[in-house]
Amino acid sequence: MPHRANYALVNVSCHLGPTDDAIEVPWAEYVGDATPEFEFEVPTDDATDAYLGLQAFRVGTFDHELRINGESLGGFDVPPADGWQYWEDAVTEVELREGTNTLQVVRDESVDDSFAVNNVTVHWREPVE
Repeated sequence: MPHRANYALVNVSCHLGPTDDAIEVPWAEYVGDATPEFEFEVPTDDATDAYLGLQAFRVGTFDHELRINGESLGGFDVPPADGWQYWEDAVTEVELREGTNTLQVVRDESVDDSFAVNNVTVHWREPVE
């Protein structure tokens, strides 16, 4: 059966950190330790080979989490970087489901780290009908 690539773009635009004045990112909403759960749609019940890519600014530690449908992706999700970075992470510990899915970024509260996440793109392959 042939497949095609598909994706969902999620605009997060959030600043995570212990205080709202730790970094200057006027384009990002300060949310504290976790973003809201952002929704995105998957039009198939047979999504495979999923991964996501995200734009992040000033991540200071490996310990923050990305969650899809409330479940952590596993491993380290976003590596440290001094400025902007684009990072890809395989979606292996959770599954995308047909219909509405959620994406959330959760900051490790045990560290003094402030960072921002802009866009996240969730990619998958799906069968061509």
